[in-house]
Order: sequence, then structure tokens, then C-alpha cells
Amino acid sequence: MSQYQAPTPSPRPTAPSPADARGRARCPHCGTAVEADADSFCCAGCELAYAIISGAGLEQYYQQRTAWSPRPQPTGDNWSAVPVIERSDGKLEARLVIDDLRCASCVWLIEHVLEREPGVEIASVSYATGRTLLRWRAGQTSLAALAHSIARLGYRPRALGEESRPDRSLLVRLGVAAFAALNLMLIAASIYAGWFSGMEARYAALLRWVSFVLVTPVALWCAAPFFVGALAALRHRMLHIDLPIALGVAVLYVHGAFATIAGRDAYFDSLGMLVALLLAGRLLESRGRRRAAEAATALVATVPRSARRLVGGRVEVVDVAELVPGDLIDVPAGAELPADGVIVEGAGELRVALVTGEAMPIPMSVGDRVLAGTLLVRGAITVQVRAVGEATVVHAMAAQLAEASTRDPRPTGADRIAPWFTAGTLLVATLTFIGWLLVRDADVATLNTVAVLVVACPCALALAHPLATAAGLAAAARRGLLLRSGEALLDMASIDVAALDKTGTVTEGELAVVDVAPDVLRIAAALERQSAHPIASAILKEAARRDIPLPPLRQAEEQPGIGVRGIVDGAVWSLRAGAAPGTLRLLRADDSCAGEIRLGDALRADSGAAARALEQEGMRLALLTGDAEPAARALAEAAGVPHVLARMLPDEKAAWIAQQQQAGHRVLFVGDGVNDAVGLAQADVGIAMASGAASSMLVADGVISTPSLMPLLGARRAARASVRVIRRSQRRSIIYNVLAVSAAAVGLVNPLVAAVLMPLSSGMVIWGSSRVEFLVQREERAA
Repeated sequence: MSQYQAPTPSPRPTAPSPADARGRARCPHCGTAVEADADSFCCAGCELAYAIISGAGLEQYYQQRTAWSPRPQPTGDNWSAVPVIERSDGKLEARLVIDDLRCASCVWLIEHVLEREPGVEIASVSYATGRTLLRWRAGQTSLAALAHSIARLGYRPRALGEESRPDRSLLVRLGVAAFAALNLMLIAASIYAGWFSGMEARYAALLRWVSFVLVTPVALWCAAPFFVGALAALRHRMLHIDLPIALGVAVLYVHGAFATIAGRDAYFDSLGMLVALLLAGRLLESRGRRRAAEAATALVATVPRSARRLVGGRVEVVDVAELVPGDLIDVPAGAELPADGVIVEGAGELRVALVTGEAMPIPMSVGDRVLAGTLLVRGAITVQVRAVGEATVVHAMAAQLAEASTRDPRPTGADRIAPWFTAGTLLVATLTFIGWLLVRDADVATLNTVAVLVVACPCALALAHPLATAAGLAAAARRGLLLRSGEALLDMASIDVAALDKTGTVTEGELAVVDVAPDVLRIAAALERQSAHPIASAILKEAARRDIPLPPLRQAEEQPGIGVRGIVDGAVWSLRAGAAPGTLRLLRADDSCAGEIRLGDALRADSGAAARALEQEGMRLALLTGDAEPAARALAEAAGVPHVLARMLPDEKAAWIAQQQQAGHRVLFVGDGVNDAVGLAQADVGIAMASGAASSMLVADGVISTPSLMPLLGARRAARASVRVIRRSQRRSIIYNVLAVSAAAVGLVNPLVAAVLMPLSSGMVIWGSSRVEFLVQREERAA
């Protein structure tokens, strides 16, 4: 095959490469330099993408785009495992994520191509996040067909496990409470102003009854989570911080109801503010409780739901559940394995990142053990089934993941103080009521007792933790680490062991050409221009980086397990594996070697600096990898990581982390692959890379949004600043409560004073929380 010609003249992109000025031809779709005519495509994938776009009448895409389109790559996702929702009207709906969006025109193109597919009603793509909503009529198309349509355009659709959603009930409660609190404060201000300027009794009574109507849903429904928590704590004979909150809300509401009937002022503004602020704090520190189940589901979804079973010399497609040990299954190139087994016929290369995390495909042949969920990138094999379903290794990993993710959260400082605070508040309130009952009467005793409960209600104490952690989370996010919860942030402050995965964490996570001569690279890139193999991608990327045009290729032949062969510049060339691991040899027709290509996984540019900074923070570093000992040790030395553990399987990484925890250490684990999910769940803080597998991000406590490890340092500083602010706020809160409760107990607090003290105490906490960013910046300047 000499070269590919567009069926019609192709439009030129509006953002040409600088190389165009030198007169070099480029692929009209992806912009790859080619040694051919102006309308030549670099590969069949780009030609097909162009044909789809022009066939749909969307040629204007090429005139509107502001960047080259991505080169089409086949997608290996098992779309039969992606959840599809059947709506009440019979239509089907699914959500995906699309990678490689370059500009807004990419979104326009994908939406318009999909909307022209039969049966598609809605195709909505977010340019900011890549998240896509698809809705279609059953029987006219399928999710797999739509996903392949996207892939043929050059974009990569991928499945993402169902994400944790915020508690909608909590959001609604907060909205109602905030609305009521703002109006209650306005009404209270009017009533307090009437004390000095005068207000007719009927208007004052009207405002009191309006306040009672507004506060009723706040006390009876919005504050329900606190009553539930208090009752649960009492059933377990514990004094939780929800107990004084619930008691204060109940007393304030009951007292306010009687006061409204009697024509006296109530504490409804304080009640509304208290509930609204505490609900806001609870929402800020709420965690996604379904992360473990979602991550396990995403992990199991890597296994296909159907298999090609060999029966009597013919192939039948069956559900994976129908397979039994001893069955023979046919696995073609580009397919995931549906079961664990042993190869009995054929050969090929498998991507086993699911288990080892390594990007380099591994040659497999007869007698080798293979695992469900791994991808056959080249060749064709027949496998004898040894384990199916829950007996497979990937299901065992999912079970470990779910189990490790169910750790109970540690109590916060407010939770530890709560029993003493609650007991002290109840004791002072009881003594206040008895004392004033003996000195005066029941009415005065009730008012002063309610005042004690109002000013002592632990609003400031309960808000110190969520507000400071929210500020710390924001500070960490600005430095590139997005943490899921305040608990994870505060845990960062006590970490003393940092375990780092190798591939995609300390390294770039992709095969890259480390060393090759330009003339060798030119021929190798031509041989690999039609291949979707990871090695081909690495070679083509290096050729594009060096701006080497791709020569025409004829009679291309891919030899499974051996290499590629074809005619370039009129001569026969082949590319095969070299004698040393990670090397390729370019051979002439007589099998003489024309040169070698050395492949590897490049170390991230800042890995060494990040390792030194983390060690200065008092962390002991360890590199956990599935690589062999020599390669792992060499990379660890280059990165400055002193401790290396090689040839580790996923469960062994989790076991090592557990051993460190049993020895009293607090462990941070950073990884990016599906195989790292169990370790991420086991660690005290698990951090995933944004470029990693969906399941690792689902179970991780945080995600590094940039290709760097330096955000770990920023998060560590933000965690320390948050801890300092929380402790200071709690000390201020205790001092405030001692003074305010004492004043209320002796009768010095009236409704106006209570209305001032309540926001004043919360304001101190808010002011303290605002200093987190300042403390982080001061530490950065000092470093």
C-alpha cells in the first residue's frame, strides 16, 4: 500500500504547523508530516475519520478547528460492561468521558456526527470535562457502535464508574435553612430596632408569628440529621457533638413556641443561623460513601461479559457466566480476556497493566498463564479456562478493594471534645435552672437556662474543623492536588511513610523512545504508521516530536509476536524485538541490523526534586513496582528514592502498606493504574494521578491534576496549616464558651446579646480559617 488518498480534496487546517512553511505535506486530519502529496493521509484511520466527517456533511469542521485532530486509535473498552439506563419512555441512556478534545470545534463535530447516527436523540459533550450524555432509541444502535463512531473520529471514549454525588437531601435542607435564617435575621433586627424606636404590639406579634412559621421547617426537618445522630449516640451510650446541638435546637424551638404564644421575643434567629451554619459545615466535609463500590465495579468492568467459546470446531458467542473450567475460548487481537486460563494455541502480546501496572506489552505463548481483564494487543490465542467470575484474579482484587475501602473515619477533634463539652453544658444548664428557680421564679429560670444553651451551643466548635479543612482543601487544589475530604487533608499532616508506584507516578507512564538514530526512526515510523500497538505509538510520537515526515509504506505485514514488515523506499524492512529488554532492531531484507531503538519509561522531570522535598518533610520514601530488581533500583537511584521493592503484585503492595500501618506508621501511597486501587484504598491517604485509570481515581482520597509529584508538598503544607488553624479555633471557642456561659448563667445575656454573640463566635472561626492560605504562602516563602 503506497499511500492513502482522500476521496475528495481535503480542507487545510486553520492552525498549520511551522513545518508547513518548509513545504512538507501533512496528513489533512491529524497533521502528521508525510512524504507524499498534499492530500495524503498518514494512516487508514485518519482517512476513515475524514470520510465519516465529509460523508456527514461536516467539512466545515476542518475550517473552524484551532488545532490538529487526534490520530484515530482503536478503543479496547468493553462497552457491554458499561451501565446503560433504560428510561421510562423505553429509550436508553449512558454517560461516558471523551479524551483528547482539542478545541470547541471537537465538541461540535462529535455532537453532530453522533446526532446523525440512527436512533440517537441526544448527544451532549462538555468541553471542560469531556463528560458526555448519550440517549438513543433501543434497537436502532448500541453504546458500542456510538463509542466506535467517536473513536473513528480520533477521540477516545472511555467508561467511567458512577461518581459519588453530593447528598441531595442535605443540599435541600441547607437551602431551606439558609433561606429561613436570612429572613429570620431581618425580622429579628426589626424587632430589636423596635425596642429602641418603638413598635406597635400588633406588628411585633405579626413578626413573631412569621418567625415561628419560618423556623418550624428548620427545626423539624432541616435539623433532623442532628437529632438522628444524637439518638444514635445515646443508643450506644455516647455523648456525641450532635447531642448538644439537637438539645439546643429542641429547647430553642419549644421555648420560642411558648414565647410566641405568650407574646414574648424568642431566639428563632439564633436557631436558624445555627442550623444553617452547621449544615453548611457538614456538607463541606461530607464524603462519597459509595467510592468503594464504584471502584470495585469499575475494576470488574474491565472483564468482558461475552466470550467466543470453541465447541466442536466452531465458535459460539456465549455469556461469560456460561463458561466453566476446561472450556476453550478464542481471543482475537484487541480483545480483553473474559476468564483466567492458560494459552493452548497461538501467541501474542498482552498488556497486563491491570496486574503489574507496567505499560510494556508482554509476549505470551503456549503454556503461559493469562488473566481476565488483560488486553491482547497483538496476535491471536486460544485459552483453556481455569477460573471464571468471582474466582478470577480481577474479582479478588475488587473484593480486596471494597474491603480495604470500608475503614471507619477517625473522630475529629470536635468529636473528642464533644463528650466533655456536652456534659459541662448540661451540668451548667441544670445548675442555672435550679439556682434561678430558688432565687426568682420558673419563668426567669427558664429564660436563663435557654440563654445558657444558646450561647453554649457548639456552633463555633463544630465549624472549626470543616471550615479550616475547606480552606486547606482549596489551598491544596490551587497547588495541583484535589482531595476528596477534609479527613484526607488532615491525614497528610501526620504521614511519615510515602510509598510511590513507578509507572505513571515517578515516571511518565508511557512507552517512549529513549535512543534512536534519525534515519532508523524514519524507517521504523513508516513501518508502524498503520499499527495501534503501544510501541508503534511511542515511535510515531518520537517521529512527530522530531518532525520527521512519514515515508510511504507498501505491503505492510504485521507478524504477531514477532514484529512488522513492509517496503519503504523500495527496500524490504522489518522491525523486531532486540536481544536486550526494551530494545527493537531494524532489519534489512537479508536480516542484517540497520540500527536499534531503545524504549523506556521516562522519569518525570521533577520526581527527584519532589522526592528530596518529601524527605525533608520527614517522610521515609519507598518505590513499589512490578519491575525486575535491576531496572527498579536504577530508576529509584535516578529519582532519589532510597528504598525499593520490586516484582510486587497488587495484593503484595497492599500487604506491605498494612505492615507499615501495624508498625505504627502513617502511610501515603501514590499510584495511577487499575492495579494500584487496592493499595490506594489500604493506605491512610491514597493519591491517584489524573492520567491514571478510572478505578484508581474513584477509590483514591485525592487526585494530582498535573503531571508532577510536587503537589504532594503543597498539600502537606496546607494540611499543617489547617491543623494549626483548627487547634487555635477550638481554643478560642472554648474560651468564648466559658465566658459566654458564665455570663448567661448569672443572667447577663438577653436575646439581643445572644443574637450578637452567636455570629461573633462563628466569625472568629471564619476569620481563622481564612488564614490557612496565608500560612501556606508564608511557609513557601521561607522554603
